[in-house]
Order: sequence, then structure tokens, then C-alpha cells
Amino acid sequence: MSVASTVDTSEVTRFRVNGRAVELPDHPATRLTEALRERLGLTGTKVGCDAGDCGACTVLLDGEPVCACMTALGQVEGRRVETVEGLAGDGGMHRLQRAFLDHGAAQCGICTPGMLMSAAALLRANPSPTEAEAMDALGGVLCRCTGYRKIINAVLDAAPPAVRHGGSSVGSAIPRLDGAPKVLGREQFGDDAAPGDALLIRVIRSPYHRARFRFGDLDGFLLANSGLRRVFTADDIPGENRFGVIPPFADQPVFATGGQARFRGEAVAAVVGERDDVQALDPADFPVEWEELEPLLDPALARATNAQKVHRDRAGNILVQGFVERGDVDGALADAVHVVRDSFRTGFVEHAYIEPEAGFARMDGETVVIHACTQAPHMDREAVAAILGLPEERVVIVPTRVGGGFGSKLDISVQPILALAALRLGRPARIAYTRPESMASTTKRHPAEMEVAIGADADGRITGLVFDGVFDTGAYASWGPTVANRVPVHASGPYLTPNYRARTVAVHTNNPVGGAFRGFGVPQAAIAQECLYDRLADACGIDRLEFRIRNALASGDPTVTGQRFEAGVGIRACLEALRDDWARAKREAAAFNTEHAATPFRRGVGLGACWYGCGNTALPNPSTIKAGVTRDGAVVLHQGAVDIGQGATTVIAQIFADALGLPVENVLIVVGDTSVTPDAGKTSASRQTFVSGRAAMAAGAALRQAILRHANVSEAAALRVEDGHIVLREKEVDHDLDLAALPADAAGFVMLVEESYDPPTTPLDENGQGSPYAVYGYGAQLVELTVDTALGTVKADRITAAHDVGRAINPVLVEGQIEGGIAQGLGMALMEEYVPGVTENLHDYLIPTIGDMPPVKSIIVEEPDPEGPYGAKGLGEHVLIPTAPAILNAIRDATGAVIRRTPATPSRVLAAIRETRR
Repeated sequence: MSVASTVDTSEVTRFRVNGRAVELPDHPATRLTEALRERLGLTGTKVGCDAGDCGACTVLLDGEPVCACMTALGQVEGRRVETVEGLAGDGGMHRLQRAFLDHGAAQCGICTPGMLMSAAALLRANPSPTEAEAMDALGGVLCRCTGYRKIINAVLDAAPPAVRHGGSSVGSAIPRLDGAPKVLGREQFGDDAAPGDALLIRVIRSPYHRARFRFGDLDGFLLANSGLRRVFTADDIPGENRFGVIPPFADQPVFATGGQARFRGEAVAAVVGERDDVQALDPADFPVEWEELEPLLDPALARATNAQKVHRDRAGNILVQGFVERGDVDGALADAVHVVRDSFRTGFVEHAYIEPEAGFARMDGETVVIHACTQAPHMDREAVAAILGLPEERVVIVPTRVGGGFGSKLDISVQPILALAALRLGRPARIAYTRPESMASTTKRHPAEMEVAIGADADGRITGLVFDGVFDTGAYASWGPTVANRVPVHASGPYLTPNYRARTVAVHTNNPVGGAFRGFGVPQAAIAQECLYDRLADACGIDRLEFRIRNALASGDPTVTGQRFEAGVGIRACLEALRDDWARAKREAAAFNTEHAATPFRRGVGLGACWYGCGNTALPNPSTIKAGVTRDGAVVLHQGAVDIGQGATTVIAQIFADALGLPVENVLIVVGDTSVTPDAGKTSASRQTFVSGRAAMAAGAALRQAILRHANVSEAAALRVEDGHIVLREKEVDHDLDLAALPADAAGFVMLVEESYDPPTTPLDENGQGSPYAVYGYGAQLVELTVDTALGTVKADRITAAHDVGRAINPVLVEGQIEGGIAQGLGMALMEEYVPGVTENLHDYLIPTIGDMPPVKSIIVEEPDPEGPYGAKGLGEHVLIPTAPAILNAIRDATGAVIRRTPATPSRVLAAIRETRR
């Protein structure tokens, strides 16, 4: 980021930053974050909330950690400030930074600088801290990706041996290839790269769930505020004022149309101007009049025949329905020896990534170039081009690093507004959502209301299951169709279910938009199914783990859509892997409860299992990877799979390198930028390792064949890169491939390949029968926890997680995904519930802190799938799914209380306990 021009003020603050003396003529009340980032270009210090809640902006002030967003510039007069850029001192890598890199403690990287600075202060004061001391020191910094355990391990082992690997890359725990910039504070996220002269944008949003609005004198408003350049409204959209991730359902406007806002936080206008003038703008002065209308917030009321319509041009409020049916489920339940049934509810869950939406746009000749945090750059390009009324070749998306996404950054947010401002005003324009703005305006996990019944025979085998689910998709479609169609496929869980019927409906309301969030509705369904499977096992008189093993799908069994996998079905192996821990946990819980019988504390153990289809549901899902060799011997991998912290950049490179036959260190990786990388598809649905990995494997193999042909050697030849040359060794003879003698294209490539892969799936018929996914991943988790029956509080003590990943391309990254997903599942189970207008910040909306996370034991199960690259399956979504039901089952095991609504807050737990005592 360019350093902004000097502010004309008589006050100067003098202090030292990373050992360098600086003088800043800014007002003493200026936030230290602004001074560091905007004046000094030290963007390693991140802004996640501007309220002291997330800790991402932690720096050291005279050696003590402080939140820079809550520190005024005047407070640092004459003092020492240290940021992550100065941690190493010599410009290399500090031992703590190396530990974070080697332990996989930096995933998306947005919280990493705050974690590092807090840890640095701890280790200076206490070089050998205990785990409890490390957790206490880092407790003020929130992380949404890692689950904290690898961060703790890195701090405790701040000088670990370097991770080494020999031979193949696949299966090796190499440090993430994009990790160094994260730990050094050099990574550029959405708000880190805008030019210093960029205009600033502020969005005007509806304060009501539903309202009419009318603009006043916009021209007069601009005249009265000389630093403001333009106000954009729906009338200024040159193309189609609508977007959506599924084209037939694209219904959300960039700016609200027809003078009506349909949800709290919906954008109605954007003000663009010089930075200081826009920052000084009071939104209350913007000329817009609001008329609050009665909103429709209850999905049940929205489904009523006479309900008001959220969208007047539609027949009703039902967006889409999903359906899967197999066998005679009504007959099966009627004949079942044991039947359990119940209803469950889940609420809105916020993604709560530490990086709010941000970016900037600029013009490059006739092309608008948008730099922004996104999970789907090629989808963004298509959408923005349609909104601007431009051909796609005049729009370029350059993904910045993404500080957490989890699904919400699949939907466009800042991109069209940035592009419109840059296109119309001919100057770079930037935007960064505030934390409340991000939480109010972006998508959420769909609330669900579910009714489920399951039957079993005398031998404890499942005979049938009925699932009915209503999902609140909010004001616009977003990923509502995907949720409604994915859930019926998964609501049986990974169990052989011969008779089955699942219906879902996505309903429009005036609530926040329901979008993609790690699991696409499957975590909600798993709460219902897994809690009832526990109760069904009890009714059958069978151990809860044994019941699941008895009913687990095996290779060759039909799924509820009639699909059969002849290999790679790993759920039984996952459940078997928990046997020893299950027996130990039950013994220890029984002993604890006997010892503490006179106290309110009760220990419980719970299980949850999952399966998850990798990729789109019964739809095309292609990925394309390009790779080549340049005249000077560089091996270049172009891949557009966005890494949001899960490790796609590293894993795809490992797969490519092994297929090519070279060490991954020899591969130069080019990521992002739709103008130079082909479309690897969106980063969602646990598809990148599987789908883009298969494309990368094909590209590596194709490039290897091209090299072998040019050198006229056999497949047995070994490749190595030496001094810009490719040397091929066959039968103890070296062949030096003379790359300089080969013709090169305009980009300097003498060999170039491009390979695509699209998983083989088939559409579902009218009964939901077909092959919706080419690969499923599987998992099972065991939770041990303690309930205070007097207060209703729940403390997770230990979690054991067994997940079948087919082949662990990088075990450290696999463990990181398991721990991070568990943390989000814990939050969903115990504390997270988004309420519009109430929990629009990170002190009212609670996510797990480092103190909430128990030790996690990860068991990596490898049941190779013949369709996956080297047998690999996806993982990202799967790991969150079993956690919440396992926690709820453990609460019931401890207290007898049945939790039917999440999160299981203390008041709800107490109410459930009282109900069991009646």
C-alpha cells in the first residue's frame, strides 16, 4: 500500500516502530492501526473489528501486547512499537515464525500477526511457558480457521526441527508453500494493497428488515460535500442489476430496486469520494427517507397460503424444494420394532471470518481490474461483467489473500461496487466493510426446522427414515437451491437405509440471506439424525458405537440415491478407529460421576458421524489446470484454485509435482488472476483437493509426457532440474534437454499443457435416484465433556476425530482442517446464534476462543477412492458435521437432557435438564 500524503496538522507524534524513529503529523486521537497501515505502509497489522474484540491488530507497545485499533496515536508518544514486520529484526524469519510455519499454525493467515506478537511477548517474559500459560497469553486473539491447537503447539515448540521429506511429495507434511508471507506479515489481504490515491466507498444500507425508501436531493448532497465525487444507486447499474451463484436463481440486486429493501443491511446506495471526506461522512446525513414495513421473519408464516410475498413478482415464498425417496418408508416404519421421532431447530450462524470483505478496483486501459477477497474469481468475473454490461474479457478478478471464507465469500459483495466506481470515475476505488456491516449484509448458515423419524428391527438394523426440513433462505436465493438439494441426499447419514424419504423446502423471508457455510445444510441435518440414532441405539439395547458400526455403509452397499461405490467407503473404518477411546471415555466418565456424585458436575461422552459428497450435487463441476516449462527451465503451475487457508496451493502443487516426477521445490506456482489462470472452479463443497487435484495430476502427467517425448526417453526416466536445465536420467545415463533450442510462445513457454477434470455424476430423477457425487468423504467423532447441572454450562474436555481422507496428501494440513472444523462445530453447538441488529459484532456474537478448545486427537483414516487423485478425498466440510451432534449426545449422556434447539446455551441446557426431572 502506498503511504498516504502528510496530513496538515500542528501536532506531531514521535515514536519508534521496529527500531526506526518516525514522526507523524496526525491527530493524537488517530487509531494506531490507521497510522501503521495508512501512513507507514505496515499492513502486517490487520484490522478485523476496530473494537478490540478479535485481536488481529495486536502489536507490542514497550514490549507489552495491545490492540492497535484501541490505541490512540497520542498514547505512543516517545514509546516503542513493534509489529510483525519487525519480529525477526534482520529481515529473515524469527524462530517463532518458523514454528508457526512448520506446525501449520497459519491457515488463512489473517489472525497470524496478532497471534505472533502476543506469543512473542509471552516468550520474552517466559521462555518455557506451560500450555495453560500459552493459552492465557493468546486468549485475546480470535482465530476462525485453525482450532487453536496448532498455534499452541507452535508457541510451545518455538524452535522445532525443520520438516523434511524425501522422495514423493504426496503424503509428506511439508510446510504450506504460501506460508512464509503469512508469518512474516507480508501477505496482502483485501484491504492491504489499494493505491494511496484511491477513492473511498461507503455503502448506505437499510436499517430495517423490510422498508420502503425514497432518495432526496442527491445532487445537492454532493454539492454540499465537496470531497464526495458520486452517489451510485440502482439507476446507475449499466447492465443487469442482479447477481446470484446459481444463474437460474440470480435474484439479488447490487442496490435495492423498486424503492424497497428486503432485509436489514441491504445496500441501497454507495457514496464515493476522497478518503478523508468519506470517513467523515455521517450516514444519517445521507438524503434517504425510510418507511418501515411489517417484515416476514417466520418461515412457517411465509409458507401460509395468504402470506405476504417477499418478492411480489413470484407465486409465493417457496424458492425450491428437494426430494429423495427409496423403498416403502411408511411400511418400514409401521413394521419397525423400534421407532424414534422428534423435532429439531437450528438458528442463523455467522461465518465470523476475521477479515471483513475488502478490496479495490482500477482501470487498465478499457479493462476493469478488481482486487478482492473471494472464493470464486471466475464466477465473480462472469457476474461483474453482466452487472456492468461488459464483455467478460474487459473484467479481470485478481484474488487477494482471503482471511477466512467458509462459504460466504463465494457470493459477490464488494466486487461490482468497486468496479462501478473505477469504471465511472476513472480512478482507483477501495472499500473495506466494517465488522457490523460485514455481519449485517453477508450470508449466514440457513436456520432449519426438522422433523425426523427412524425405525429399526429387532436386530438393531435401520429399516427406514423420514426427514422433513424447512430451511430459511432469507430475502434472496444465494445457495438456497444447493442446500435444499444436498440435504435430502445426506440426511440418512452414512448408514445403510433401505427405505427412505427426505423432503426439504427453502423459504424466502425478510431475514438475512442464507448462503453457503461449510456443509451446505448437512450439519443441521446431522444434528437431527445423529441425536436420534443415539436414542434408537438405546431403544434397541445396543451400545451406541456398535449400533453405528452395525449399520454403517460398506463398499458395494446402495446409498439412499441408489448409488453404489465398489471401493473407498471408509465410515466403518472411522468408527472402528474410535473403539479404544470410546471404551476409555465411558470408564472415565463413570468414575468421574461416581466421585462427583455430591456435586453438580456430570461427565458425558457422545458420538457423531458424517459423510459428505465432494463437489456439486449432480451437476457439472469441472476444474482446469495449466502448466508449462519455460526456455530458462522454470516449471510453472498455473492454478486458479483459491486458497482460503485450507492449503489448496500446497496440496495441488504436491499432486502436480508427483505426477510430473519432480520435487515440489522445483515448481513455480502462479495463483489467482483470471487473466492468466484457467478456471479451477469455486473453492467450496470440499472439491479442490479432489477435483482440481485430479486436474493437476493430469496436467503433471501430460507435461511429463511432453518432456519425455522431447528428450526421446522412456517413462522410466527420472527428472531433475539443474541450473535452468531439465536433466533426464535413464539407465544411469543423463540426457540434458536443450530447452533453449525449442521454440517458445509469447509467454516464454517451450512446452505448455492444459488439462481439465469433471467428476462423473448423473442427474437425480424425480425420486432423487442417481449418482450425485463421484466421491464421498467420511468421519466420526467422540466428544468428552462436563456439564455443570446447576448453571447449565458445558465444557468440552477432549475430542477424538477419525476422518477418512482417502489419501492424506499433506498430513499436517489434514490435521489443521480437522481441528479448525471442530472449533466451528463446537461454536455451532454451544454458543453461536446470529440475531440481526443484536449480534453484529464479535463481542455480542460469540465464537470459540483459545480457552474453549479442548485437546483434539486426530486419527487419519486412508481408504483410497479410485476416483480421487492418488486416492484422495475432500475434507474441509466434513470435519464440522459430526461435532455438534456429538456434543449434544454427550450432554444427554451426562444429564439425560435432550437438546432440540441449538445452540445449547446455558439457559437451554438448564431448561432441558429440568424437563427430564419432571
